[in-house]
Amino acid sequence: MPEVVFPLDSLKKFTEQRIVGHNRWHPDIPALVQVRPGDVFRVDCREWFDGAIHNNDSADDVLHAPLAGVHVLSGPIAVEGAEPGDLLIVDILDVGPIPQEDSGPLAGQGWGYTGVFATGNGGGFLTEQFPDAYKVIWDFQGGKATSRHVPGVSFTGIVHPGLMGTAPSAELLRTWNAREGALIATDPNRVPPLPQDAILGGLEGAEFDRVAGEAARTAPPRENGGNQDIKNLTKGSRVFYPVFVPGAKLSMGDLHFSQGDGEITFCGAIEMGGFIDLHVDLIKGGMETYGVRENAVFMPGNVDPRYERWLAFSGTSVTLDDEQRYLDSHLSYQRACLHAIDYLTTFGYTPEQAYMILGAAPIEGRLSGVVDIPNSCSTVYVPTAIFDFPVAPSKSGPARIDPGMGVPRSSF
Repeated sequence: MPEVVFPLDSLKKFTEQRIVGHNRWHPDIPALVQVRPGDVFRVDCREWFDGAIHNNDSADDVLHAPLAGVHVLSGPIAVEGAEPGDLLIVDILDVGPIPQEDSGPLAGQGWGYTGVFATGNGGGFLTEQFPDAYKVIWDFQGGKATSRHVPGVSFTGIVHPGLMGTAPSAELLRTWNAREGALIATDPNRVPPLPQDAILGGLEGAEFDRVAGEAARTAPPRENGGNQDIKNLTKGSRVFYPVFVPGAKLSMGDLHFSQGDGEITFCGAIEMGGFIDLHVDLIKGGMETYGVRENAVFMPGNVDPRYERWLAFSGTSVTLDDEQRYLDSHLSYQRACLHAIDYLTTFGYTPEQAYMILGAAPIEGRLSGVVDIPNSCSTVYVPTAIFDFPVAPSKSGPARIDPGMGVPRSSF
């Protein structure tokens, strides 16, 4: 096993660990761990809510989830010799749930969860159709996920970090804050950085207060990578991150056991804590050499389950009340997802169960047409092998499953 450079004790809160990570982006958060190019090492990662979501049949914890405190990230990790303008090579050698802990109160100890936030707490991709908070618990066994809340479904995990990235420079951080501040100003209900909820590693006192007031939330993806939620960033992947500060200051977290393209449930995928084994190296001056000045480039791994048959659903950029939108691919993907949900309900699933399947299972989302004005066309591919019964249309009609207890729901 590689050396664990960032350990986490499952019996302690994130802020009580020997090495404390962070939940904001800022160039001045100190790197308490240093590695060298060529090193192989392990990093422990806590589930993004630091244990606030529980293995039970209530969605109250998702309804009242501490959103202002996410994500709890492991890092920053400095890479010796990394300078602005370099490309940081990050190889994902292995990634998985919490090792040797098959049961316990933390997501990653033999289980994980998928959730949907209530509209009053941020909502999700389909918040108009699913306005309340929902939660599904998934159990892990033999590399597969099953759920008491969604019977008749099992699939192999495509384990990956939802979030990984390098620290921004002071200039890049100012750019983020300016453009996102302008967006927040158009809607006072948008969530600002909330300095009082910041976790900033080893910073204290006046320096903590200064950085907390300037730092950026980790929720969106940005030029440094960040919360990209790419389901194919699995074991065997190689990522090339732009370096904006000395040492690069690499951080990671938000591990997922599995996820559908788009992470459409938002508190989505199958959230868990776990570990990630990494190898790092540098391409000096690589940002200029390869024209990678913003956003990471990656080569996906090849350990995904290989599905041979899919059932695909399409959607166009027309609203539910027949309003035409011009090449709106976001809307067309929503419509494709809704068509898939409607279809799955004919087998006995509730709409909430079908929604959770699309968020957690390894569905594929594609932009199928973006030039045929005025309609954009998006498609959702659902692997048929994840179901314990035939799901293709047939002359005999749809099989009927017992939906069981269904999806826990909670509302304001």
